[in-house]
Parts: sequence; structure tokens; C-alpha cells
Amino acid sequence: MNRLLETDITQPAAKQEPPKQSLRAPDHPVTSVATIAAQPASALVRDSVKRTLFNMAFPMLAGTFAMTAYNLTDTWFVSRLGTLPLAAMGFTLPVVTLLTFVAGGLGTGVMTLVSHAIGRRARTEAARVATHGVTLAIVVSAAMTIAGYLSIDIVFTKLGADAAALTLIGEYMRTWYLGAVFMSLPMLANGILISVGDSKTASRMMLLGTALNGVLDPIMIFGYLGCPAMGIRGAALATVIAQAIVSAWLFALLRWKHHLLIFRKARWGEYKAMSGRILRLGVPGMLSMTLMPISASVITRLLSRFGSEAVAAAGTASRIEMFAFVVPMALGICLTPFVSQNYGANRKDRIREALGLGTRFAFLYGGVIAGLFFVCARGIARVFSSDPGVIDCLVAYMRIISFGYGAMEVHRYCGFILTGLQKPIQTASLNAIRVFVLLIPLSWAGAYFYGVQGVFIGRLATDLTAACIGLCWAHRAIQRAPQR
Repeated sequence: MNRLLETDITQPAAKQEPPKQSLRAPDHPVTSVATIAAQPASALVRDSVKRTLFNMAFPMLAGTFAMTAYNLTDTWFVSRLGTLPLAAMGFTLPVVTLLTFVAGGLGTGVMTLVSHAIGRRARTEAARVATHGVTLAIVVSAAMTIAGYLSIDIVFTKLGADAAALTLIGEYMRTWYLGAVFMSLPMLANGILISVGDSKTASRMMLLGTALNGVLDPIMIFGYLGCPAMGIRGAALATVIAQAIVSAWLFALLRWKHHLLIFRKARWGEYKAMSGRILRLGVPGMLSMTLMPISASVITRLLSRFGSEAVAAAGTASRIEMFAFVVPMALGICLTPFVSQNYGANRKDRIREALGLGTRFAFLYGGVIAGLFFVCARGIARVFSSDPGVIDCLVAYMRIISFGYGAMEVHRYCGFILTGLQKPIQTASLNAIRVFVLLIPLSWAGAYFYGVQGVFIGRLATDLTAACIGLCWAHRAIQRAPQR
């Protein structure tokens, strides 16, 4: 790294010479490097662990709800256009998800490195990581946009779209691709905000994006307020505009409020080295994310042997789980920057405390949800379906799998902690073990011996075992984490 950009915070202030006055404009139109580096220790490394984590997590609740509701908003409005547009939008999900995974992986790498630098009170390095991260996200998004735009027909034909659906898919994706960079930047920027402890602003930006999309969707899809009715293309344009506004706002906050974007001419060697550090942490995160749709696809195919009722029940249950676990997910999002900052500050004791706190909270919350689902399973199922077969299957799902909800969250928390300790390979390995070593074999075995309920038993056994493995790995990683 360029040592000239580092400020040694260990030097006493009295030895620092005042900057010389110059008529030349400063290279960086932000607070000086010395001022940036001389910041006090972050609240994430000095305040009570419990208070700090919950003060970060509570504002994130609204943001995680917004993230969950975003895609549902688009789906609901497009469904008013008919079955074919809705099906066309369904075809776009794998491609949109892929870019989301890439952006999420880059965000994980940047968040971890920024948090670690702030924990060491190296604000200049944090600013350099954030700046390179934004630049890298723009470059990667642009490359994916060009490749995706030129291969729309080929990709979606391979995915099984017919001619009628392909026309609508083209309308949606050509508009979506033109604003793809705005899809990745908010995820990255929000991650940077969370890494400095500003979860309130990150949550507000998530809410803003969802609100803007919800307002723009009907205007552009159906043609209100003088806007031409654009159908499915309007849904894509609404998303692009909403995310562009959020991106601009986030950019301004990071540059002028937090002073974490300092654009300057960088040597190729510096850019290559920083990009390598980000990708070393980010790529395993991308791979971990891809395991989620893979596991879902395998289980869906397995359940299809027992009829459409089982598939419908599992799909409905996954949506119920999505909302049920917004609360623990808000805490999980905050664990990586908390751990990374304290790792940078050599506070392994606080990391252990965070792991214990997260484990207790996960089991407590999971136990409450399990009890609620066990008692109210049939009533909840009747809200989502009137088919007796679907209801019975959904009841079995909730009454069996729910007893592993706490363990499932513990597994996730351990992954977040390993990422914060800059152990991305271990995080990816932990998720791979859960899917390929536990979930798929146990679900197949359960289906063979006990039918559809056996699939659910296999999932329960997976969650319990994966939590135990995760706790062992997390404790070992904390113990072996080197001191600076």
C-alpha cells in the first residue's frame, strides 16, 4: 500500500507540523488526511457489546423489511398485467440474482476491509478501500451489463423462455441492464455505512429505495400522471430510477459526510493490489450465496416426487420464513462489521462476547417462532392456501423444521463472524458443508425412509448439525486470530 497516504496515529500531535498555506487547490476536496486519521476510537470497539449490537440492529429492522418487500412490490404490480408478463419476470430472476450475488460479494469484501481499518483507526486506508471498492463495482457492473445486454436472447432461450415471453423479457432486461450499475452501488454503499456503524442511514436508504420503487411502479407500468403506460418495461425503469436516486444520495453521504470517497489518480499496481484484497474476501462470499438457490432447487426437485402440493407448501413456507427471520437477520448484518472492527482493534474478548450474545438471541428467538408455528401452524397455513393437501404439508413443514430455526441462525451468525475475521474460505466451506454434505444427503435419505416428512426431518437435522460445526469453527477462529 502507498505509505505516503497513511498517517501514523501513534505520533504525538505536537510533532506534527502545520500544513503550509498554498494557493493551489487541494488534491482531495475533503477533510485532510491528518484530520481523517486522527479520529477517536469507534463506538463499535469501546461501548457495551450488547448495547452496540442492538443499537446497530434495531434501525436495520426497517431496512431488512424493505429489502424483503422490494421484489414483492414489483411482482405484485406486474401480476396485474397478466400471467405472461409475470412469467417473463420470473425468468429474469436468476440473472438479476446473479448480479445481486456479485454485488453482495464485493460489498462483503469492502465492508470487512473498511471495518478492519477503522478498528485500527486507519481512516485513510478505510477511505482508500471504499473508493477502490466503488470503482471496482462500477467496472464489474459495466462488464456484466455489456455481456448481459448482448446475450439476452441466447441466455433466456437456454432458460426455456418461448417467443412470446422472450419479447417481454427483452423489454425488461434491456432497460434493467442500462441501469445495472445502480443496482450494485447501493448494496456496496450501504455495506460501507454499516461498516462505520451508521446502520440508521443504511436502513433509511433501503426504505427510500423501496418507497420510490413503490411509487414509480404504478406510474410507469400503467401510465399515471401523464406518463405513458410502459408495461413490464416500466417496472424495470422504475427500479433503475429509484436505485439511481439512492446511489446518488449514498455517494454524497460517503464523500462529504463520512469522507470515505477520495478520488484521485491511482497507479495500476495500487489498484490491482487493492482489488485483489477485495476479491479475496468477496469471491468466496459470492460462491456462498450461489449455494442458496442451488439447495432450494435440489429440495424443490426432491419434493416434486410427492406432488405439486408439497412443492407449493415448501414455496409458501420459504416466503413465511423470509418475513419471520427479518429480526435475527438485522442482527446478523451488523455482526461482520462489528467483528471486523474489533479484530482490527485487537479486542478478541468482545468478539467472543458477540458470538455468545448472537447464539443466545438466535436460540431464544428461534424458540419463540417454533412455539408460535407449532401452535398456530394450521391457522397460518389456511391464510395462504385452501387446498387440504397443501395445508397438511405446510403444517408438517412448520411443525418439524421450525425446531431448527435457532440453530439455522447460529450457523448464519458463525458465517458472519468468520467473514469479519477475514476467513472467507472457511465461511464458504461452512456453507458448502451444510448444503452438499448435510442437506442434500439427509433430505434424500429422509425422503426414502419417511416420505415428504422425511425431507423436513433431513432439513432439521442439517440445521442442528451445521450450527454445531459453525460454533466449533467460530470459536477456533477467534482463538487463533493473530494479534497485531
